[in-house]
Amino acid sequence: MIFITAKFRVRPEHADRWPEISADFTRATRAEPGCLWFDWSRSVDDPSEYVLVEAFRDDAAGAAHVQSAHFKAAQQTLPPHLAETPRIVNANVPQDDWSLLGEMAVPGQE
Repeated sequence: MIFITAKFRVRPEHADRWPEISADFTRATRAEPGCLWFDWSRSVDDPSEYVLVEAFRDDAAGAAHVQSAHFKAAQQTLPPHLAETPRIVNANVPQDDWSLLGEMAVPGQE
């Protein structure tokens, strides 16, 4: 799978509305057949920073994502709300779901 984590620094005046601002893009991406997950989190240290954790089945699914109409629309509609260019980590990972964090295993849940 392609595993991507991106940090979005949102302009402070738009930070509280970011989930609403990015909602159409999020909804459309989650509906893509090759999308495994597409999840936003807000930093507990910096309320203007959102972290996007996303994964796509394979290179073809990743390519379909960046070539989609909703991605192209997001390239136009999201940047005016950002304070800086998002930062990204992108890696191919040889698995198709989350692994368990064995060091913090919950007893009885294996």
